[in-house]
Amino acid sequence: MAVKRIWHGWTVPENADAYEDLLRTFVFPSIEAKKVAGYRSIELFRRRDGDEVEFITVMTFDDIDAVKAFVGEDYETVYVPERARAILKRFDLRSQHYELIETRNY
Repeated sequence: MAVKRIWHGWTVPENADAYEDLLRTFVFPSIEAKKVAGYRSIELFRRRDGDEVEFITVMTFDDIDAVKAFVGEDYETVYVPERARAILKRFDLRSQHYELIETRNY
């Protein structure tokens, strides 16, 4: 079983490229530097939505225990460094977690 950790953040269009760059050069490397056992990957999604740009991250962990090793016992706690908070307009205050039931590749 795998667990997908999903989080949403929104910024204004003029900050979108800077936020994406921050994710790639600072946030993702800081997550990887934690070397959490059971952390497998992170995916980044981006879309324009009216006067905002939405970002979604989907992290993959082996199980909830690996998520807890990443953020603590209150595993829905978000991981949003201050540098990211300064660029975001708004963001989820809690992350959602889903068990991966099936993946089909063609």
